[in-house]
Amino acid sequence: MLAKIKNYLRGDAVLAISLILAVLSCAIEPPGLNYVRYIDFNTLIMLFCLMLIIEGLRGQNFLQFIGSRILLKVKTRRGIVFTLVFLCFISSMFITNDVALITFVPFGIMILEMIGLTDKMCGTITLMTIAANLGSMFTPIGNPQNLYLFSLSGMSVPEFLELTWLYTGCAAMVLTIFVVVFYPEEHLKLDMPKERLADTRTVAFYLALFTLCVLTVAHFVPHMALLVVVTLALMYKNKTLFFKIDYSLLLTFLFFFIFVGNINHIESLHNFIMQMLAGNEVLGSVVISQFISNVPAAMLLSGYSDNYAALIIGTNLGGLGTLIASMASLISYKQVAARYPHLKKQYLAIFTVDNIIFLAALYMV
Repeated sequence: MLAKIKNYLRGDAVLAISLILAVLSCAIEPPGLNYVRYIDFNTLIMLFCLMLIIEGLRGQNFLQFIGSRILLKVKTRRGIVFTLVFLCFISSMFITNDVALITFVPFGIMILEMIGLTDKMCGTITLMTIAANLGSMFTPIGNPQNLYLFSLSGMSVPEFLELTWLYTGCAAMVLTIFVVVFYPEEHLKLDMPKERLADTRTVAFYLALFTLCVLTVAHFVPHMALLVVVTLALMYKNKTLFFKIDYSLLLTFLFFFIFVGNINHIESLHNFIMQMLAGNEVLGSVVISQFISNVPAAMLLSGYSDNYAALIIGTNLGGLGTLIASMASLISYKQVAARYPHLKKQYLAIFTVDNIIFLAALYMV
């Protein structure tokens, strides 16, 4: 059992680091009931419910079905790449950036092989990854750091969208420019198998639960009511989903809640970091995200600044840059590296250059 835990932690560096930090911070404040106050249960509930529902939709082939229906209408190489990129961009707003990449990167690799565009593999998958990371910026449910900071901020959904729409719009424009410049307009006929839904009634069931999540984000439904309804509904409909979702993200959040809560008891350190961060939240979030990824950066910095708008922008832009700036980016890299091992160095080079360009362009906004 201990060996399994060690292997699990080795495979998830962020989870391992968060656990070590949480354990070490217990020397500052011994474990007790006061730890409960550290935890943002609303964020954990929303993440848990969304992961279950999206996993259910993936099992019904819903996302691939939508993607294949759109691609059947496209007649050019440029149009196909544009479609793949914006499938990630738009879908990530609702199903999170990591789920968009888990779903559409393998799908994209298959399509690129079918149309003989493997020489553009690294560039295309990089654009899909950037699209997922930036599209997810738009909505409170697009990625974990948005969910967390939105919960803390007390913003309404319209206020959140007002904050992020300009960055998202600029990202869409730069993505479009990249596709137009680097991909030919060459016409072709894409002969691909038609994806089918496993069961339309089950898809409707999951979409109804997803709508309930959206209503909870909009403050129309209490988080505890959402948890009860989703749990009972899925226990009845499909118990196996509870064994398929990635609990490491929930544990990472839990450990960082404990770590941040404990170190806030060191008043001198707390005041020093607050002074250093004041007025520099966006830049600080971008820089720190490059080393520990943007979700932990959001959780860490939220303990030292209540300028949540700046933290939202900074941690989302901070997902650009290094390969670990957004852990979702690793999903794409692993997919390409597994199928085309000889492209690892080329992918990393293109990924880094493109990310720096996008980061520079959007940071100037």
